[in-house]
Amino acid sequence: MVTRRTAVIVVLAVMVLASCTADTADRDGAESTGTTEPAVRAAVDPTGETRTDTVSTPDGRTRGYLTYVPASLVPGEPAPLLVALHGGTGHAGQFQRSSGFDAVAEANGVIVVYPEGFGIDPDVTFGPATRSWNGGTCCGPAARADVDDVAFIEQVIDEVERTYPVDPDRVYATGHSNGAIMSYRLACEAADRVAAVAVFAGTLSVEDCRPVEPVSLLHIHGAADRNLPFEGGVGPESPFGIDHTPAMEGLVRLAAQSGCAVDPTVTASATNPEITTTRWAPCLDETTVELVMLEGAGHAWPGSEPGTAADAVVGQPYAGYDASTEIVAFLLAHPSRR
Repeated sequence: MVTRRTAVIVVLAVMVLASCTADTADRDGAESTGTTEPAVRAAVDPTGETRTDTVSTPDGRTRGYLTYVPASLVPGEPAPLLVALHGGTGHAGQFQRSSGFDAVAEANGVIVVYPEGFGIDPDVTFGPATRSWNGGTCCGPAARADVDDVAFIEQVIDEVERTYPVDPDRVYATGHSNGAIMSYRLACEAADRVAAVAVFAGTLSVEDCRPVEPVSLLHIHGAADRNLPFEGGVGPESPFGIDHTPAMEGLVRLAAQSGCAVDPTVTASATNPEITTTRWAPCLDETTVELVMLEGAGHAWPGSEPGTAADAVVGQPYAGYDASTEIVAFLLAHPSRR
């Protein structure tokens, strides 16, 4: 009997074979490094301010978030906002350190907000507390308690927009693992607030994904991921033991919802043979859906410094790809067209 996962893998293999002769130049004619977006400014020392704030949610909880405000912001000029979601069992401060987004944001004038996931101890608002996000069928305490994390994140966006001059057409989401799963849910249920999402090591866990408008998506995944395998199922090193949906299913669904071309193109990086990019385009409203596969990467955030995450849980980071810079480049190239 052909299972759902077998069918997805076969479809992916056919697409790769059909596109194996595609050239390795990106859309701008520059050499491909695993993304198709124009370069952003290189990361610099983050000399801005990190603020710590809380909100009271309608369900009676006190939820926290960190906001990094770059020193490079031009007063009065609307700035992009990046919502950065940590992985399951992680927390806001941990993801701020391990992702390195502050340094990229400082160089490019981007405000970054790091919300705290739902913790099982209501008296611990910040820091380690077995935190998770309700991304649908996953994950952990947040999903079991059916926490409305979409409403919480929209509330955080509202608070940041009231405090800083945020460009509403350049509000983006990114996340790692469970945070990536939550970012997918935002693409499905908050496309009117989030113009594009870019994730690492996630999958779609929402059964009925119906964005109100097209949304761009960049999905990065390590082929050697043993926590959340690209082909789905229970990862042998998964901390939650969840039977994940194959990642390709979410990509295909979001591509269909955005009216993208059915047959994607696959290109190989000219500088790193372990990197391939699958791209669905053209799509409605100039949106794009892309998959970047990192052949030698596991579950740790690519390009991060060893020791900034729980290496015993997620393994060593892949050094051949700077996920944070590539994510910011993709997102800034995809503002809302509404």
